[in-house]
Amino acid sequence: MSKNYDVVVLGGGTGGYVAAIQAAKNGQTVAVVEKAKIGGTCLHQGCIPTKALLRSAEVFQTVKKAADFGVESSGLASSTLNFLKVQERKQSIVDQLERGIHGLFKQGNIDLYSGEGTILGTSIFEPKAGTVSVPVAGQDNEMLVPKQLIIATGSRPKALPGLPFDEDTILSSDGMLALKQLPKSLIIIGGGVIGMEWASMLCDFGVAVTVLEYAEQIIPNEDREIGKELLRSLKKRQVAIYPGAAVSGESLVRKAGLVAVDAVIKGKSQTFTAEKIMVSVGRLANIETIGLQNTKIETEKGFIKVNQVCQTKEPHIYAIGDIIPTAQLAHVAMHEGLLAVNHLSGKPVTPLDYDDIAKCVYTSPEVASIGLSEEQAKERGFAVKTGKFNFRANGKALVNGPADGFVKVVADQVTNDLLGVSIIGPHATDLISEAALARFLDATPWEIGQTIHPHPTLSEALGEAALMVDGLAIHG
Repeated sequence: MSKNYDVVVLGGGTGGYVAAIQAAKNGQTVAVVEKAKIGGTCLHQGCIPTKALLRSAEVFQTVKKAADFGVESSGLASSTLNFLKVQERKQSIVDQLERGIHGLFKQGNIDLYSGEGTILGTSIFEPKAGTVSVPVAGQDNEMLVPKQLIIATGSRPKALPGLPFDEDTILSSDGMLALKQLPKSLIIIGGGVIGMEWASMLCDFGVAVTVLEYAEQIIPNEDREIGKELLRSLKKRQVAIYPGAAVSGESLVRKAGLVAVDAVIKGKSQTFTAEKIMVSVGRLANIETIGLQNTKIETEKGFIKVNQVCQTKEPHIYAIGDIIPTAQLAHVAMHEGLLAVNHLSGKPVTPLDYDDIAKCVYTSPEVASIGLSEEQAKERGFAVKTGKFNFRANGKALVNGPADGFVKVVADQVTNDLLGVSIIGPHATDLISEAALARFLDATPWEIGQTIHPHPTLSEALGEAALMVDGLAIHG
């Protein structure tokens, strides 16, 4: 059986479902093909469930430290963590958001097909590639024939040689989310965003955590000072972190309920032992089994090649999200989906400036950035000037509790243009939106500093850091 649509979206993750909803709003007939659950990685194995767990970890630590705020109770001393309740809360949030997406699909008359879709090539019946075949149990495959196709099949955790996932002792981030009981100790291989969020969370839950990171800096894509501050903060909380660690999967040993691996650090081999190992060394695009060989679509280094508006080599087929070589972030996928849909609808569009997209790390303390770090700006040939303001000089940060961290502003010495902002500290992932707006509006640090920030607020730290670029700060 075949059915015609204006737009078919292959993959119902964040980018895919946003693209579908926008296409429906544009008056197009739309179908989405999803082999698992609508919402994809972000909703079910990434952004939302991990942040729910991180919030529980934060609350647990707040309760344990309540006496620091003058709140004393005999019950606090015996406060315990019910991890099954933590998981139940996480799942209830995920389920609620999934129901919301289904409601939006119903509202937009978007057809949802469950199954693993395959892109078909040209035939005597279809002069162009792009028909999507969806298996139906006990029946002929559904044939979805789109005028335009958007591929949004997402990504999956990458394994290390010698350390294949068994989701029991060698876990991916997916396996970690399914835990019913916390281990007493864990080795995390990979000190990027996902690895450090889990390290921070599990530390707060009372797990003994060791992080082995191949690069010389944790969260290596962030400003060097930010990486150093997060390293200092997590070590202070007893997380053992080893940058410059080359892990040998071939050294894996399982014995007496424990697992051990070797890592070479500064030329010396060390053995690390824990109950479980989490491997967090990046993600692979899901493009191998979707039928790309039936099209003219080109790939490079495991990603689909696209132009500035997310078109592939086949102009009527677009690709968005984790399967193209851009930042693997949910909000990036969303806006790539909007860009693709509006372009195929004939609307005027502006290609995304990926320097204007904020990045967030939900550790404790939080990390957020937009634009260029100081090191990246210098690599691009800018003569830079910087301003830095510590949260320890911010009244609201002190009122809230731990006031570690800072705001760092990077600007062009010649033009005074704002090149980037990096934040580590309380509510950094919320504060970064002001910097994102400033970048979008091409504001200078002076203009940020002249904006009247209410007192007492954490946002004052960004205003002060912006003024410090030119030595104008009052409290710095």
